[in-house]
Amino acid sequence: MGFPIKKCVKCGEQFELKPGKPGFANQCWECSTEEASSAKEKERLSAEERRSASEANAERRKAMRDLLYRKDS
Repeated sequence: MGFPIKKCVKCGEQFELKPGKPGFANQCWECSTEEASSAKEKERLSAEERRSASEANAERRKAMRDLLYRKDS
């Protein structure tokens, strides 16, 4: 009994869906690894970018807290 044959949604190539295969069930191994490597590159942030994102998130939390818990007078 063989593995099911699937068709990749990105490149249209047929591949065998094997258990333990990295990536997605609807993409071939080559397309799945390309996407995974590009996602890792996006995650790398410099110290300034992390700090500015943290400050922006803190301001968002403060604004939401002020909107939710302000007292109507």
